[in-house]
Amino acid sequence: MVTVELLGPLRVSVGGRPVELPAGRLRALLAVLAMSAGRAVPTDRLAIAVWGTDAGGAPGTNVRTNVKRLRHALGTADEQLIEARPGGYLLMAEPEQVDALRFGRLLDEAAADPAAERSRLAAALALWRGTPFDGIRSDWLERSVGPALLERYLTALERRVDLDLATGACPILTVLTDLAERHPLRESLWARLLRVLQSAGRPAEALERYETIRRRLAEELGADPSPELRQVHAELLAGDSPPVIRAVPRQLPAAVSGFAGREAELTALDALLRPPPALPRRADAPPGPLDGTRSRSPSIAVIAGTAGVGKTTLAVHWTHRVSGQFPDGQLYVDLRGYEPSGEPVRPAAAIREFLDALRVPPHQVPDTPAAQAGLYRSLLAGRRMLVLLDNARDAAQVAPLLPGASGCLVVVTSRDHLAELVMTYGAHPLTLDLLPPEDAGRLLAVRLGRDRIAAEPAAVEEIVHRCAGLPLALAIVAARAAIHPAHPLGALAGEFRDALGALDRAVDVRAIFSWSYETLADEAAARTFRLVAGLHPGPGCTIDAAASLLGVPVSRVRAPLAELTRANLLTEHAPGRYSCHDLLRAYASELCEARDADRDEARHRVVEHYVHSASAAATHLYGRTEIIALTAPRPEVRVTGFTGTDEAMAWFEDQRPVLLAALDLAVGLGLDRHVCRLAGALFVFLHRRGRWHDRAETQRAAVAAARRLGDPVEEARARRNLAAALADLGRFDDAHHHLDAALHQDVPSGQAWTHYFRTLVYGFQGRTAEALEAARRAHDLFDRLGDEAGQAIALTDLGWYHGRLGDHGRALDLCEQALVRHQKLGNRPYEAHAWSCLADTHLRLGDPGGAVPCYRQALDVFRELGDPYAEASTLAHLGASHHLAGDHTTADERWRHAHALLRDLDPYTFDQVHAQLTTIDRSAADAFRRRR
Repeated sequence: MVTVELLGPLRVSVGGRPVELPAGRLRALLAVLAMSAGRAVPTDRLAIAVWGTDAGGAPGTNVRTNVKRLRHALGTADEQLIEARPGGYLLMAEPEQVDALRFGRLLDEAAADPAAERSRLAAALALWRGTPFDGIRSDWLERSVGPALLERYLTALERRVDLDLATGACPILTVLTDLAERHPLRESLWARLLRVLQSAGRPAEALERYETIRRRLAEELGADPSPELRQVHAELLAGDSPPVIRAVPRQLPAAVSGFAGREAELTALDALLRPPPALPRRADAPPGPLDGTRSRSPSIAVIAGTAGVGKTTLAVHWTHRVSGQFPDGQLYVDLRGYEPSGEPVRPAAAIREFLDALRVPPHQVPDTPAAQAGLYRSLLAGRRMLVLLDNARDAAQVAPLLPGASGCLVVVTSRDHLAELVMTYGAHPLTLDLLPPEDAGRLLAVRLGRDRIAAEPAAVEEIVHRCAGLPLALAIVAARAAIHPAHPLGALAGEFRDALGALDRAVDVRAIFSWSYETLADEAAARTFRLVAGLHPGPGCTIDAAASLLGVPVSRVRAPLAELTRANLLTEHAPGRYSCHDLLRAYASELCEARDADRDEARHRVVEHYVHSASAAATHLYGRTEIIALTAPRPEVRVTGFTGTDEAMAWFEDQRPVLLAALDLAVGLGLDRHVCRLAGALFVFLHRRGRWHDRAETQRAAVAAARRLGDPVEEARARRNLAAALADLGRFDDAHHHLDAALHQDVPSGQAWTHYFRTLVYGFQGRTAEALEAARRAHDLFDRLGDEAGQAIALTDLGWYHGRLGDHGRALDLCEQALVRHQKLGNRPYEAHAWSCLADTHLRLGDPGGAVPCYRQALDVFRELGDPYAEASTLAHLGASHHLAGDHTTADERWRHAHALLRDLDPYTFDQVHAQLTTIDRSAADAFRRRR
């Protein structure tokens, strides 16, 4: 028996006896044979791998001669170890006798079995002795196979470090340090080195090494450190410990009830979770970089089939069944590849949603789609996640959403077979056929009850036959039967037969749609279906939106919606939210095109509904700031009302995808004034939820719309908002550019607000003196204009920045003036801000007793406003006040509440609050961190 060790200097043994091969081609020949142990290697492949493509002489002769020499060197002159095969040679060894192949097998098992992942990684990494193929001369091994093995090793090592840090174990620092020096530009490795140094209590050394990699990236690549490295750096500066628990998204749709059949397909999908055996190579296959190792790509399943055949139902059912094998979570997106509107979800938009689900702080999301895709792949590297990409249009839409390494499972559903994914990424195709009659019968039994099905087998057989095995069609027919539980199924089958024609054949699903549509009680239900399913933007329609589409009171739309839900033409997927299958949307859209001449008016009404509803919700989030006139809605438009901030924020959160779709619809319809109003209404909400890229995109749309309107005042307002969004993203030069443009376009009242926004941008930059000057200019303009709300807001900023510059007496005076004005005007958000500024100034003066009542006042208002971040920040500062006053028990209680709130927010919010406390008192900030 021969064993070959290639993960370092070559080591060979035959029958337990070490064998020293002479330097030269024999080592390369054995290595190439060993990387295909148990499989024949064609002669021409051996020649290319050992001598290169420009080898002289006859390749076959060279190979035969050297195989003979290799046999002698191994101590076997016959074919005991190297056997001649037609067209090539075979090393008589099992893959387990070659360390490089055993290494690949262990990593595959680690990726497939979470329970054994740690032990398999340890066993694989223990095989590594140095540079693969050290001392072996072969361009093919050096340039192709070696780098692939090294990449697998580094990825496995990084995953092992993550597991160690997550469980409190101590990774081997010397190994990491050595590897980081040998791979000076591999940022993922350096990030882990910094975290290990941090966990070992060596933050100063970690900061020095961060500077090393930062300078190296700048000098050699002209690039800044990656978001991951910058995050570690921020934690080091804040004195924070590395996060142990990462975000674990659980995004799968609700489990499917009433699933039946598909046993063969479920078995095929289950097979994806088992590590595949090594596959034999074709005799004429060229050498490849991963010969002898398993693929590092994620497992990908493509479930393809005709519309309505149940692809999503199968995918959701199976992914729920196996989700426990993916402890790092599940991601889901409906790519809307066959939307009647023709607007599928862009890959960049899907990646942004995934980054949000993974709790990436908004300021760490790169600007460009390519960089965001790279960050997404980096976050999934080394993690075991399940990604469900539903309703894909083509491979180009899917490819950017694929993880870059093994360990993840991707399930894609599409009407297309996505052959490019199969060819390029090794995806496993699964074609979903129509349900066989027995499974279709079981599906009806689940929906209608076994007794009812068993009582009329002939009627069931006809229904199954005419539904053509399409689950969507069966669901619609079952819904009609369920609406009338006393009606015999035979009568339903007869009605079905009459409607479709007495033809002894299965029918198109659209004919079933037509049958169900034509049996609706009246034109009100039919028109509701056409407009709601065919025209509504976004994934779900509310009752108010439906009433606006139809131009009728809400009372007249409830009954039609209920009838459509019972008929399974619409689905009430959440209380008061209605949607349907994309086939039904396409069918409704065609009906609407043929029968509803006022469809553009309906679109205008639904856009107006969202503009006015969003504006109504926004009034609960804004303080009294810039007054924007809004014309009254037309009488037939229904506006959603809100009783308070919590309700408004919940509505915004629920309706966000629809509001963005409504904005796109308004752009398409040329409703530019509505574009500006809707973007303005979304401004504060998107900021509070950290949707900074969405906020920038909506304001860009508003700038473009204002320019089309030829309205410089509207354009200046949009540019101010865009500047604030860009400042959140750290794009300060662009922000100042838009503020400069706004200043030259605007009327004096708008110019005052532009100076105020300039204050915000300078504040983000830490340019305190310039922020104070901008606040002074804003205040002077507001004063000349007689704008009391603006004056009070600018006064607050003047006080704040005087305090930051050390003039605490002036700060107290200005903030007290501002507070009185905010209270007089009823401007509650800015009243809370003024209380916070006063409290902060007291703390900086060394007067924690004076700070406590101010923070309590601010806390009451922030709770009233439903602003959880502001509440958490205020609680943290209130705790610091008690801590500095010596009341540690009360401080701990306040901090406990603050931490409870912060746990439900973006992870970066803790760093922000900690940094705020650090500027006041380091000891209080450290005590706050220790209570985490």
